Amino acid sequence: MQMTFYKYQATGNDFIMVDNRQEFFPKNDTKTIRHLCHRRFGIGADGLILLETDNSTDFRMVYFNADGKQGSMCGNGGRCIVAFARFLELIDAQCTFQAIDGVHQARISKDQIALQMQDVTHIQSNPRYLYLDTGSPHHVQFWEDWDTLDVEKEGRRIRYGLYGETGSNINFVRPLDSGRFQVRTYERGVEAETYSCGTGVTAVALAMYELGQLSQPEATLDTLGGTLKVRFKKGQGGFSDIWLEGPAERVFKGVLK
Repeated sequence: MQMTFYKYQATGNDFIMVDNRQEFFPKNDTKTIRHLCHRRFGIGADGLILLETDNSTDFRMVYFNADGKQGSMCGNGGRCIVAFARFLELIDAQCTFQAIDGVHQARISKDQIALQMQDVTHIQSNPRYLYLDTGSPHHVQFWEDWDTLDVEKEGRRIRYGLYGETGSNINFVRPLDSGRFQVRTYERGVEAETYSCGTGVTAVALAMYELGQLSQPEATLDTLGGTLKVRFKKGQGGFSDIWLEGPAERVFKGVLK
């Protein structure tokens, strides 16, 4: 198989992007997808994303984790596929697309891409953490000893110990200035810390508002790969009009034989 691919990154969360409108890609070949995402023997990425034709929106996003399995919604991946669709001249400054969790809207302004996330109607509060689904499941908890935090060790322990094989993404949070938080995330499917997680920082922003750590319905989130912003509305039915915003860019183009 000869395949043209593109590498995109959004605050360090990196993805292999493939234009699959001709439906040539072997979507059921978990081994091949896992190999392509491998950082030693493949292209290397946190995930692989296919752009496909959709009859009711501008395009369809099909996302695979680095383990080769189709994943739940990926916020940074969603912003990258919008940038990719713009590069392919499928869209202009705004669009709608179909993802595994439903239809999303997006807007492009220079190098910034804002993605509307699905509404969140329920947050589960526990003494030490919060749990919510922002298109993907997320565990959110404060961590005091930030300098010695071993994200992969602690994330793996919580991911399997508390949530079993199905698992959850695990987010560790440290408050900074007013409305600003530092976030590190262990991602299931990647089974390691990633430089950034879009659904993760979205979950953190909503969780911090739920805990009274935010005075306004917006937050700035600092990740290993850069800064993201989340804004939203809070009503009696939960959180709505949730937008994740930050940079997304093409890194390179390649041909795989």
